Amino acid sequence: MTGTTARAHRTVSRVTGVLEAVARTDGARLHALAAELGAPKSSVFGLVKGLVAEGYLTEEAGVYRLGPALGGLLPPAAPEVAEAAVPVLEALRDRFGETAMLGIAVGDSLSYLAAAESPQLIRYSAPLRTRRPLYPPSAGKVLLAHRPESRRAACLEALLADPAARERAHDELRRVRAEGVAFNRGETLPDVSAAARPVLVAGTVRAVVAVAGPTSRIAARLETVADGLRDAVRTVAARLGG
Repeated sequence: MTGTTARAHRTVSRVTGVLEAVARTDGARLHALAAELGAPKSSVFGLVKGLVAEGYLTEEAGVYRLGPALGGLLPPAAPEVAEAAVPVLEALRDRFGETAMLGIAVGDSLSYLAAAESPQLIRYSAPLRTRRPLYPPSAGKVLLAHRPESRRAACLEALLADPAARERAHDELRRVRAEGVAFNRGETLPDVSAAARPVLVAGTVRAVVAVAGPTSRIAARLETVADGLRDAVRTVAARLGG
């Protein structure tokens, strides 16, 4: 079928959840994977054995690690974007004194590939290579704003139960796409605020750059941060050939 909206599938979600959980560690045991997924060990056991058989995991003494088959699936794009962005993230951190992050869309989730953390004692610490919702993080808003209307609607429906809240989110995302910047003013966590802009290469969003920090310290500077992000994302795009 064509033209249908992507939706989560439990088995697929569990398989990808296993791979992502193993990727975040130096190896994981069955009980840890089952706890991570919130699934019965018997169900997860069948999945991991299948992944071992296909080469996507290896198993030694009950510890599962990523297998060689994954190498054939991984495109060079993500490392390329991260390499281009890291000096820019560091410059943003030094300029604003807050944490700068590079995010990409992973399915219907946001994942941070790289970060330059604030040197301040109280700071926002970005969780790397961990799925986060596309709404309301500022980076996720940017990614979601550039999706087709039908897919954006399906994602918001899954995330927001209140129709009025969904309509407000739709209005906000239209502004984000038109203006090229998104803000999160304490919506995910009351004590954290952020601004984000897309890295556009030939009209396609390759990634998003965000700066986040304690609301008490960054809220009054978000517009200034947004201005700084404009040049930053252009620099990353230029390094990617855009």
